[in-house]
Amino acid sequence: MSTAILRIAPSLLSADFARLGEEVRAVIDAGADLIHFDVMDHHYVPNLTVGPMVCQAIAPHCRRADGSAVPIDVHLMVQPVDALIPLFAEAGASLVTFHPEASLHVDRTLQLIRSLGMKAGLALNPATPLHLIDHVMERLDLVLLMSVNPGFGGQAFIESSLPKIELLRKRLDASGRDIWLEVDGGVNVRNIRRVVAAGADTVVAGSAVFSGGDYRRSIAALRNEAAGGPA
Repeated sequence: MSTAILRIAPSLLSADFARLGEEVRAVIDAGADLIHFDVMDHHYVPNLTVGPMVCQAIAPHCRRADGSAVPIDVHLMVQPVDALIPLFAEAGASLVTFHPEASLHVDRTLQLIRSLGMKAGLALNPATPLHLIDHVMERLDLVLLMSVNPGFGGQAFIESSLPKIELLRKRLDASGRDIWLEVDGGVNVRNIRRVVAAGADTVVAGSAVFSGGDYRRSIAALRNEAAGGPA
């Protein structure tokens, strides 16, 4: 696949929450394509993070220097999901992704997201089979493939995710639709080239962006490595 369309979505889970607006502006200035916003409820996953109010608070900061909007990519690791979706629409979310295991009616939940003017996605855990997307493909704008088990930042990339990315890429291409393939979990400069080669066009990067301090350098290094540049 072409790395020219690679999108990098820094995950705020690894940001400094005491300076969240500043952190959002900094990664956008550094070249972020999306802002990845992880929502955990201490039920579907064992962690508890942020909700619509925080999303609404960062929304004014999600602008490039030219005034253009940077999409907020909301990943709902919650159960149930439907009641939260309108709240995130009001809070300024651009994309909402949820886990099929967390919805009683996956097709209905996807319809709800799109009816509110947002792009809709399904998130697949490492052990979730790919065939769960087959009968809702026409509702999908995005499939988020988890390369760690959801719930915590900073986990190591699960290597068996690579052949799964390849299989998912073939499935999405066969649909004839423009559906993003996003990979989330442990992506860094040591593995992003393989992740993109397998078929990802969008990558979530948390500690790979935020831990180094120089966000522009970190994002540039990810892009360079994904494109096959010198190590």
